[in-house]
Amino acid sequence: MALSSPQRIALIVAFFGLLAFVLGVIAENKKPPYGTPIQGKDVVLCKFPNDPTIAMGSLSLVALVLTAIVGHVAIFHPYSGKSVPRGALFQSTSLSVFFVVAELVSALAFAMLIWATVTEGLHRTNNIHHDMDYQCPTAKTGLFGGAAFLSLDAALFWLVCQMLALNTRADYLDEDDNKGEYGQVYAAEVDGSKV
Repeated sequence: MALSSPQRIALIVAFFGLLAFVLGVIAENKKPPYGTPIQGKDVVLCKFPNDPTIAMGSLSLVALVLTAIVGHVAIFHPYSGKSVPRGALFQSTSLSVFFVVAELVSALAFAMLIWATVTEGLHRTNNIHHDMDYQCPTAKTGLFGGAAFLSLDAALFWLVCQMLALNTRADYLDEDDNKGEYGQVYAAEVDGSKV
């Protein structure tokens, strides 16, 4: 059985959101708590173990961006070749609210991933210090993990937005052939028996 276009797009959003989550959690778990300070003549050289933290953080960032891009496609894609104006889509209050929340959660996850990845990279490249008491810290503990959970949340909000957009599309295009006029209820349908 072939998947429909909305199902394929939903699976892509879910895949990249889950990938961003998993990579962020791996980055958090593999990050060392601190480097090893090596005393030199008037300097401290920080040596950090080889670990995939920066690579995992960067890949998680890419997966999050792809989640947000495909999330936008999920909302605005003209399914079955029928497009719906943006004004008609955003007349739905629920869709508008969830769209703003999905944008904000995606932006916050992006900011946290950038912050953690860049901070970790700076600690590793700027590893010579003139303060003899320098302890060789790494990025703050919990940033990668928090960003990972926000990435997963963002993917879930994009999926909710897609469902709400599909409902709004159906209402706008009047795709449901089984409904009659609004307010029209037959007595046989209320009783559960058909005449």
